[in-house]
Amino acid sequence: MHEPRWLVDEMLGRLARYLRFLGYDTEYVRGFDDNEIVARARRESRRAVTRDRKLSERLPDAVLLTRTDIAGQMQELRVAFPGLRSAVRFDRCSLCNGQLVVQEGLPSDRPELDRLPKEVRALRVPLYACAQCGHLYWEGSHTRYVRRRLGEWFSPEPASG
Repeated sequence: MHEPRWLVDEMLGRLARYLRFLGYDTEYVRGFDDNEIVARARRESRRAVTRDRKLSERLPDAVLLTRTDIAGQMQELRVAFPGLRSAVRFDRCSLCNGQLVVQEGLPSDRPELDRLPKEVRALRVPLYACAQCGHLYWEGSHTRYVRRRLGEWFSPEPASG
């Protein structure tokens, strides 16, 4: 069985980011009408995740979520997909869904380096850059925060049904 590729509608932007934190290929669509979403999901072989009942009825493999809170949405998705990962991975850009690549010896002329906290530059932690938008990522306090939240959401095991 292959890993799901998600298409998340505009009502679920935070969920899209968290799915990207988990390393899932997750497209977030804003400003699309239902016809465009259906066509894109089919064309790209993506499983739609939505809170829109009418849209979910048009895509037989769509996941219809009912909760409005991110914790509840993640739990509902996990019930629908019990094998859903729960660990942060540096695979996908949380902003644009581009693939992240490890940066070895970043050139000092990259303007993004000036925005890195001094402790990140001093520790020489691995840096990851989005191949699409160039955004930089590293293991830090935000990653610990995301891991803690995911741990809370994914424990205890979700009830089936």
